[in-house]
Amino acid sequence: MKYAELANAGVHQQPVYEPGKPIESVAREYGLDPNHVAKLASNENPFGPSPKAIAAGARAMESAQLYPDGSCHDLRQKIAQLRGVSSDSILVGNGSNELIELLGHAFLRPGLEVVMGAQAFIVYKLVTQLFGATPVEVPMAQFGHDLDAMLAAVNERTRLLFVASPNNPTGVANPEADLLKLAESLPAHVILCLDEAYAEYLEQAPDLSAAIHAGRKVVCLRTFSKIYGLGGLRVGYAYADPELIGLLHRVRQPFNVNTIAQVAATAALDDLEFVEMCRRENDAGRRVLCEGLAALGCQTIAGSANFVLSRVENGVAVFEALQRRGIIVRPLGPYGMPEYVRITIGRAAENERLLHTLSEVLGAVEGAKI
Repeated sequence: MKYAELANAGVHQQPVYEPGKPIESVAREYGLDPNHVAKLASNENPFGPSPKAIAAGARAMESAQLYPDGSCHDLRQKIAQLRGVSSDSILVGNGSNELIELLGHAFLRPGLEVVMGAQAFIVYKLVTQLFGATPVEVPMAQFGHDLDAMLAAVNERTRLLFVASPNNPTGVANPEADLLKLAESLPAHVILCLDEAYAEYLEQAPDLSAAIHAGRKVVCLRTFSKIYGLGGLRVGYAYADPELIGLLHRVRQPFNVNTIAQVAATAALDDLEFVEMCRRENDAGRRVLCEGLAALGCQTIAGSANFVLSRVENGVAVFEALQRRGIIVRPLGPYGMPEYVRITIGRAAENERLLHTLSEVLGAVEGAKI
């Protein structure tokens, strides 16, 4: 008997998430110097980790023989202070991806539905399918979440509704007032999950704390993978009503966040100067990319995150041509946007190199924007 015959039926239909290629992999495939490969595909911070996080993480390595604090006490206390909530309103996870999966463990099963944007973070759909529930994908409006249409898609089978603001991969954010209105309008059997992975790039991030305190079923997610530059450590957190957080604690694994990640993330929250520098440089890079892409004739959505969305007509061909030249971007066929690529905003030299190389690629690739 083969393994496939022993596996649960849903495993055979479960899509596999395809991350952006690592620098080393691209260098090997195309015979390139890894030091000359620019990865502008995965929305990583081009300025690296927070210096305070690096220092704290290095010190924590000295006690790496010990199991981590399973409760993430110090990090939860720091986050609670920052968010103005109690520490029992906080759950720390192995990246916000784990938190999304924990929501599935706690609330999803066959016969239930999850409402999400048609071009939203693809993990929402993957987790929904993993637990046998049905994803309900609502068309986007001007590359952003159409909150009224999403509300209209809710029925008695709906358990979760995901909104990312700013959205990945389109970068468009929804105003706080509209998000609060959605939270107040949802029926009592639906949980609104606001994914705030890119919130630190906003001048004023939405705050749904009032809805949580008012008893609305809302859970918000944050990550240290983006502006804090800790993607390799996998650490994020959820904040919500303590009752919801308590349920998620029941379905998480013990020691789900390692010591280095906990200590580095705690230190990163104090690195306000680094965060402000990253935000400032990101804004400047966004302007350069948008102006340069417009000059190349590419319709571009600037968004409010650390990437831009650009229409190049043949996304896969442009992606492959850039990759051969040592620049990695993200084609968006899996999101139903084969004409687009997502480009992470890099350092100034990386942005200029991308524009220069793309100008050569667009003239050489069949079906690309010229």
